[in-house]
Amino acid sequence: MLHPTRLSIGTCAWSFEDWRGVFYPEHLPAGERLAFYARHFGAVEIDSTFYHAPSPAVAEHWLEVTPPDFVFTAKVPREITHERKLRESQGAMGEFLAAISPLKPKLACVLIQLPPYFHVKQDELALREFLQALPAGWRFAVEFRQHDWHLPRIAQMLERLGICWTWSDLTPLDHAPEGPFEFMPETADFTYVRLMGDLETKYRGDGTRIHRYRALAWSREGSLESWAVRIRQRLATCKRVLVFANNHYEGFSPQTCARLAEKLGVPAQLPTQEELLGRSDADAAQLPLL
Repeated sequence: MLHPTRLSIGTCAWSFEDWRGVFYPEHLPAGERLAFYARHFGAVEIDSTFYHAPSPAVAEHWLEVTPPDFVFTAKVPREITHERKLRESQGAMGEFLAAISPLKPKLACVLIQLPPYFHVKQDELALREFLQALPAGWRFAVEFRQHDWHLPRIAQMLERLGICWTWSDLTPLDHAPEGPFEFMPETADFTYVRLMGDLETKYRGDGTRIHRYRALAWSREGSLESWAVRIRQRLATCKRVLVFANNHYEGFSPQTCARLAEKLGVPAQLPTQEELLGRSDADAAQLPLL
């Protein structure tokens, strides 16, 4: 079995109303979800930092309610990546890192998720200047959403700076087997994997959501098998692999994580029926036989 400090698997965010009754107990308060989540998975990607940094009190709460070996990753705010497109953002980035610094004891990486309209022709210089100005003492990963970045010189730049090239599986269902075989260079001593799925299926034209994320809706079993092979291969040459699954990937990211964890021999288990009903193990053992 792989040690959890070398391989961490979790979901992209943890606070989903759709998960009530299927991952979280129906009446579990929102403020108790992270502690419950951390009983089942050893890592989580914080999505809320994409919109705003947590207050010191919130960051302290997150540290207190998670086990010592639990890890977070945090997304850089969209103001920096999507609105400013990395330009004139050194001050904003410094403020963001200062705001999330209370999380550093459990912070495995900071994710720089670039927008789909960020292109090598117009934005390469901005990327280079931004990455070269990043401070020491943090781990960073960059996620590209366009194939025009798949160039040796870009991979070499990240390798020189020790920044991870994020391995993202954004394939639609009809191309699902191709996901684990995209251009995925190894540019740091750790690897960041994001199983994202087809993001175009999230909303209808009028802005309403297409799916509820409460159960496995479209299995990518073959892709998970290939990802497990690729992750095992990478673990042989790096210090750590971080893997995060999105609801869009198969319809219910906790189940995706549990299935991948099983293939890799990492402890992960979905909540039992007793947990969903809010019963302790002791309570369940004392239930009368009918």
